[in-house]
Amino acid sequence: MSLPITAFYASLLGLCYLYLSLAVIAIRRKARIGIGDGGNHDLMRITRVHANFNEYVPITLIMLACLESISHWDTVMHIGAMALLFGRVLHAYGLRHHDGASWQRFAGMIMTFLSMLLLAATNLFQLHFLVV
Repeated sequence: MSLPITAFYASLLGLCYLYLSLAVIAIRRKARIGIGDGGNHDLMRITRVHANFNEYVPITLIMLACLESISHWDTVMHIGAMALLFGRVLHAYGLRHHDGASWQRFAGMIMTFLSMLLLAATNLFQLHFLVV
């Protein structure tokens, strides 16, 4: 089975995750903090950015792969995956560069949630026709 849409977006999201990981490492090295955050505000913020990305991306990519394996709704898959990609980038930018709420964080979360909702609903819709 081939999952080229999932592979494409997982690769782009993987590069984003790598960037966030390197950002965490850079701040850790600069602040000389090996474990935890040492009360360092910048390290607390960037580890939260990194963790937040890690909390939403895997389940959404799993839903994308599931949908790609049972349907040929390429447009829906691209819309969901692009919303996830741009939502995570916007959210990471907003969380990294602003204290408190920002339009980037808000828009990023909305896009992430819409991506999850679209992919979950489309999977359930498709499964209904596979089972019936």
